[in-house]
Amino acid sequence: MSVFAPDSFIIADITPSPNFDERIGGEPDMIVLHYTGMRTGEAALDRLCIRESKVSAHYVVFENGRIVQCVPEAMRAWHAGVSSWAGETDINSRSIGIEIVNPGHEFGYTDFPLRQTAAVIALCKSILTRRGPFNSERILGHSDVAPARKQDPGEKFPWELLSESGVGHWVRAAPLNLEGMTLQPGDRNEYVGKMQRSLRDYGYGIADTGFFDDNTRDVVAAFQRHFRPLRVDGIADASTLLTLRALIETRPMPLVRRA
Repeated sequence: MSVFAPDSFIIADITPSPNFDERIGGEPDMIVLHYTGMRTGEAALDRLCIRESKVSAHYVVFENGRIVQCVPEAMRAWHAGVSSWAGETDINSRSIGIEIVNPGHEFGYTDFPLRQTAAVIALCKSILTRRGPFNSERILGHSDVAPARKQDPGEKFPWELLSESGVGHWVRAAPLNLEGMTLQPGDRNEYVGKMQRSLRDYGYGIADTGFFDDNTRDVVAAFQRHFRPLRVDGIADASTLLTLRALIETRPMPLVRRA
């Protein structure tokens, strides 16, 4: 792919990736955040930009706040893989993918520097200004749309800072070790079904079976990574259930997209 014009003035460099195609079904209305999960940012950028990898993202954000664009926003980057949200399965067509340089859980997961987080916020706000409005619950982590496969951007990602800057939907988690109901793998009852319905209604890919199976555990863990990160164990304790209820109760009204 030849060099293209950046979609935003905050982009420092263009490094084109050959791994993209046409979007299906209209304009994007989601942002999906990833971590690169490799030892260095340059190694990750190289991988995103070689044809053999068959992966890409629209943007890469380095630790120092440098933002590189690899695919024009109008095109479909290959970043989400097998994934779903709110019943939709072609997340690549519906989203803009942002890779955030971090070694990830495999190579010594680190905190995200404030300068890097500020750049992610600025980039998301630029996208929302130019392409919005997006429903705030459609600014997600890779683990939200692919809970059985992915952990990124992980429990250290500062979703609260994004929310305070007007990016994404987030609530303060209920305290750990509260007394109350706990649901865990193997449980089968109406309360498991109610929790599954709440998670599904929010957008997670989960069936309303009333049985706490492996997929339910993975979805609960993904929810915890995003909204209750102090303990990610896939067990729906009272803290998890109260946080989920608060999230549902504070969910903003759906926005009407501009024509």
